[in-house]
Amino acid sequence: MNKVFLQITAKKPLLLTVRNYAFKTDLKIKWVRPEKIPCYKPQKSGDLAGIPEQDKGQYLLEFRNSKELESANEHVKRLFTLEFNPSKCTKKAYRQASTDLVRSHDFDHSSIEVRLARWTGYIRAWQEVVERFPRNQRLKVCLKELIDKRKKHLKYLRRWDYKKFEWLIEQLNIVYKPPPSEFHWITRKESLVKLTDKFCENIKQERLNTLRLKFESEQPAFLDEKIRSLEFIRNEQKDCGVDVTVQDEEIDKVKKQLEELKSKTVVTEEY
Repeated sequence: MNKVFLQITAKKPLLLTVRNYAFKTDLKIKWVRPEKIPCYKPQKSGDLAGIPEQDKGQYLLEFRNSKELESANEHVKRLFTLEFNPSKCTKKAYRQASTDLVRSHDFDHSSIEVRLARWTGYIRAWQEVVERFPRNQRLKVCLKELIDKRKKHLKYLRRWDYKKFEWLIEQLNIVYKPPPSEFHWITRKESLVKLTDKFCENIKQERLNTLRLKFESEQPAFLDEKIRSLEFIRNEQKDCGVDVTVQDEEIDKVKKQLEELKSKTVVTEEY
């Protein structure tokens, strides 16, 4: 078998080629894969703020209209405030305040804006819980489903009544992020191609800037030489008695250009 392989390679030496696809580049380019943001994060869900600080001195929702509590002892009143009750009562009060903000009348419990406000309260409350307990998979699934449900109804509201849609997202402090029309995978190969093109463009621009500065520094000497050459040609044409092709206006124009360049250089050095 080895003899056959040696005979083939002797006849066709091009079979033993270098693996050019596995070379190590010297370019100072490093690609880092972008961090994947989970769908339940506020950056993806569109929530611009979390649950604000609630007044802990407020009564529970069930006892805010209680007449007996008004005449009760101060210690008893404090027991019915948000401060001495679980955090779910505070979140419930926040959901109630959010729905009251967008409710059109006192008996409005099922309109689309009230449902969106209620879902927003649940979403922000669950986001705080997921931040504390990131391994709660069941809550993550429920949170993702509720975010998708809110996006779907926001899409419908945007289609039906755009003014109400704008007013609602402003009141709830959220941003509507529609799904992309086309999904594009971020790959290492394509990203490296773009980074290499950008790196080459930067090198090209740096060299062009260096060349431009070099030409600008040589421009005064070039204009001086041009003035002397034009004056020499004009004098020679006059001495020889031929038609003068170099006019005084052309020489004055070059001198003016030289003066402007020198004045511009002086102003730049002062700054």
